[in-house]
Amino acid sequence: MTIMEQAGAARYRRLAPSEAFLRRRAVIAQIARGVLFLAAALSIFITAGIVYILLYDSILFFQQVSIIDFLTDTQWTPVFDQPRFGIMTLVSGTLMTTLIGLLVAIPAGTILAIYLSEFSAHRTREIVKPILELLAGVPTVAFGYFALFFLTPIFQRFIPELSTFNLLVPGIVIGIMILPYIVSVAEDAMRAVPNTLREGAFALGFTRLQTAVRVVIPGAFSGVTAAYILGMSRAVGETMVVAIAAGQQARLAVNPLEGAATITAYIVQISLGDVPHNSLAYLTIFAAGLTLFLITLAFNLIAFWLRRRYREVY
Repeated sequence: MTIMEQAGAARYRRLAPSEAFLRRRAVIAQIARGVLFLAAALSIFITAGIVYILLYDSILFFQQVSIIDFLTDTQWTPVFDQPRFGIMTLVSGTLMTTLIGLLVAIPAGTILAIYLSEFSAHRTREIVKPILELLAGVPTVAFGYFALFFLTPIFQRFIPELSTFNLLVPGIVIGIMILPYIVSVAEDAMRAVPNTLREGAFALGFTRLQTAVRVVIPGAFSGVTAAYILGMSRAVGETMVVAIAAGQQARLAVNPLEGAATITAYIVQISLGDVPHNSLAYLTIFAAGLTLFLITLAFNLIAFWLRRRYREVY
């Protein structure tokens, strides 16, 4: 062995980690792996517990109420002398406010995401995006009273037949609430599209807007649709805005200018403590909650399918 090789071997021995260091690293890695596993298992355990509670009490409810009546009846009066349990009255109000919110949030969110991804300067993006995301931190109670006492009187000036409690204004406010989710996820998906696709479009003579609409959005389609589904799931589960500003009268929601109850608003109403525990009216909380859970699960499954079906790997 030459002198240079001997010097290199000695240097390697000095730089090589000690046995004690390797043992500590292995122990720390094992602990970190165990902590991460427990965190993941805890989330699964909590979800399983929620599903168990919903199913257990819903079974008790459906032992006394026919599922067919539950799905087909057009009245929801569980606390009346002659109770009726037509969940579609609550589902219609929930879907109406969700639809109005999506009609507001999807176009506005898509336009903002395109602007932030394709047109804005880096400094502008770093200012505008955090400001939008701050909307997600505003308490929903504040949004509810904002809809009831500020926006509703303004809309009544232009729509005289608009009721004080209605579905239109809460739907619009819900659209504002879910806007940060759609913008953030959609913009991240658009920025993940490789610049080579943009450069190819520019070489073919596309404008920046044409590139965004015909190249970037199709390339980020799975992420953009995931943003829409995320916003939809968030809108379906919104509670305080509809509980405050939409009213609590359970009826089929066919006119957004009138008030109607949603699933979450009804759960809030019954959960105030006026209904005896374990009574049939009390069990409707879990049946309604299970319905909401299944609606949200359906949206998430659709989002998962769209991501797998249209995902582009670059």
